[in-house]
Amino acid sequence: MAIPILPALSLPESELEVSYILASGPGGQNVNKVATAAQLRFDAARSPSLPERIRTRVLELAGTRATRDGVIVITARRFRTQIRNREDAIERLVALIREAAHRPAFRVATRPGRAARQRRLDGKAHRASIKRGRSGRFED
Repeated sequence: MAIPILPALSLPESELEVSYILASGPGGQNVNKVATAAQLRFDAARSPSLPERIRTRVLELAGTRATRDGVIVITARRFRTQIRNREDAIERLVALIREAAHRPAFRVATRPGRAARQRRLDGKAHRASIKRGRSGRFED
């Protein structure tokens, strides 16, 4: 089964490796006995599903979640069941890939115009006059 990411991009579940580990935190005796935390591994560097542009960006965005070999490791331990933690890990991977696929808008750097600079100076002068008015000495 494929996991939909974008209309033109999906990820086969065979590329994901999910293992279960003991979770920490609240959960009482259950957390000590049952391995409920899900650890998802996705080899982004060798994934045939990802275009090159998205692959480099996703590894850059993953930061410390990516190993030197280009494997993204996501650990989900927010919920008390394996199924919910597995779904959470997959959702977080999908969100990361979607963020990597988003192209930021190209922006041309511009400088403020003469009117904008004048408005800024007028505002500064106005604030200064307000503050100057506060420091007056009043005699009773």
